Amino acid sequence: MLIDTHAHLNAIQYQEDLEEVIERALSEGVERIVVVGFDRETITRAIELAEQYEFIYATVGWHPVDAIDMTDEDLTWIEELSAHPKVVALGEMGLDYHWDKSPKDIQKEVFRKQIALAKKVKLPIIIHNREATADIIEILQEENASEVGGIMHCFTGSVEVAKQCIDMNFYISFGGPVTFKNAKKPKEVAAEIPLDRLLIETDCPYLTPHPFRGKRNEPSYVKYVAEQIAELKGVSFEEIAQKTSDNAMRFFGIK
Repeated sequence: MLIDTHAHLNAIQYQEDLEEVIERALSEGVERIVVVGFDRETITRAIELAEQYEFIYATVGWHPVDAIDMTDEDLTWIEELSAHPKVVALGEMGLDYHWDKSPKDIQKEVFRKQIALAKKVKLPIIIHNREATADIIEILQEENASEVGGIMHCFTGSVEVAKQCIDMNFYISFGGPVTFKNAKKPKEVAAEIPLDRLLIETDCPYLTPHPFRGKRNEPSYVKYVAEQIAELKGVSFEEIAQKTSDNAMRFFGIK
């Protein structure tokens, strides 16, 4: 059994062949998929998919790139949706200093508001981090995010940062980049961190793992992430599949 803990099946890239994509995932042993919403359109679609498929769950949050667009009404809407039985976390949220659409101070404000909401509704959080590690760690500490815990989505930081996150009640999740030949840091972290804090994901349609790099990603490819981590840790694929699935079910509170 495999669980893709971060997928964007709500993306336009699956408009033509979603059913086939889902069938391929099921045939490769992917038994649960968490579809992540991060703005009005993708949140609505994530909820629709979670209602349509028993094995799909949704998260609701606001992406830092679009932080400047989030209104108080959006935050209230996310709070209302957090009570939905198939919503298992808030996010993705965080900071993204690569793109300059949303000023850093607005990103930080929106990030803090969502952490506060997560504590209010008692749901864990999913963190998006791009070129903003120090500020993310600082905000998570200042806002006592350890109270709800969360996932460091598609982690590419150092072993030291991973340990800091684990100490704050966070899981470390790996996607396609851990399979890239030149991905030194993710491989080091995957080899080092304890199995009980490890998750796997695709972030599809992005970050497609080797050997399909450059093509559209999809949940069935999460097995390549599991295979790479098994190799790095010197354990069986079956053990990684089981442990990461157990971790995901425990984290999201799903059966």
